[in-house]
Amino acid sequence: MHIDGYLVVNAGSSSIKFSFFDFQSPQPILTGLAECLFSEQITCVVKYQGNKYPIIVKGQDHKAVLIALFDYLAEQLPNLNVVAVGHRVVHGGEHFSTPVLINDEVIEKIASCNNLAPLHNPANLIAIKLIAQMQPNLPQVAVFDTAFHQSISQEKFMYALPYQYYADLQVRKYGFHGTSHQYVSQQAVELLNLAKDDHGLVVAHLGNGASVCAVFNGKSVETSMGLTPLDGLVMGTRCGELDPGVFNYLCDKLNLSTGELTNILNKKSGLLGISQLSNDMRTLLEQAEKGHEGANLAIDMFCYRLAKHICASTAALPKLDAIIFTGGIGEHAAVIRSKTIAHLKVLHCLLDEHKNAQSYNQFNAIHHDSSLVQLAVIATNEEWMIAQSVQQLVANNAEATV
Repeated sequence: MHIDGYLVVNAGSSSIKFSFFDFQSPQPILTGLAECLFSEQITCVVKYQGNKYPIIVKGQDHKAVLIALFDYLAEQLPNLNVVAVGHRVVHGGEHFSTPVLINDEVIEKIASCNNLAPLHNPANLIAIKLIAQMQPNLPQVAVFDTAFHQSISQEKFMYALPYQYYADLQVRKYGFHGTSHQYVSQQAVELLNLAKDDHGLVVAHLGNGASVCAVFNGKSVETSMGLTPLDGLVMGTRCGELDPGVFNYLCDKLNLSTGELTNILNKKSGLLGISQLSNDMRTLLEQAEKGHEGANLAIDMFCYRLAKHICASTAALPKLDAIIFTGGIGEHAAVIRSKTIAHLKVLHCLLDEHKNAQSYNQFNAIHHDSSLVQLAVIATNEEWMIAQSVQQLVANNAEATV
């Protein structure tokens, strides 16, 4: 059967994740992951109809992977017809508050944000430009991690620095994980029977990267990440919020360059740095049960910092109806939810431990009947959110050109 659909691409510096969606289902028909680019260990695997298939990649870079992917689709799965491509782009600066069809002007604006996300935006652009070369008639759409947070007001996104740093260099809070926060907050309104035009939420997206977002009537009003994804919560390898004075202190004491310390704050800190064991929460939970002190400390810090930012985010809300947990840790680590909610008594949150411990698929309400705030686990689906944006923009563009 011939199936038209959208290819969703998430290109990183050393990996490319991709999914194919039809026009109907939030579950992808095909998923795939290419890892270890620029190394002898490069792999590319596609999952289709419950089975995994390796793709032979003749090279080590992004271009080799994308050529192999489109050749595989054409030769092995000719029934899947890609009609447009959606890209996850990490940083859109102040240029983009919504997804956009990609053209030369959009590419220039994305490139202008490269210094704000040097590990992500250049890789996003590589995939965009390569697909444009390979498939010049294929529409492409950019969906930005930062776009959802462009509704945050100035007094909340500004830093208390000389104003010229914002005016000249765009130094401000941008926030990330916007696609996930938007999807989950929309799902929460429906699943928790909230009033569409009168609701307040705090969404905790918890994975190797983690952030909190306060949402009022469908719009982001506060978030924990800042100019970069380094600020806010304790994360897998990122330190989260930090006294700026620590930076110079460590550079001086350890004779580190700013680049070396930035690398430590991004890649050697967080859960990994505290525990001296792992950045994987599953490993830490297993070892904590065996009495590993570093694992226990890392978990306690993660949960306290999360609770602290949840409470801080409520300052931007006129009301709080629900707190939502999502992402790999948020969806699957009942212990983390329990420990975090234990810090939220001031918000009159009460967990039902039995419901919290139950396995779930897409949604699970976990609050006690006497809780004044609803608590829930909702599975995120950023790829489907991107696919929906692609479908809407391509359809609108087709109507406009008729």
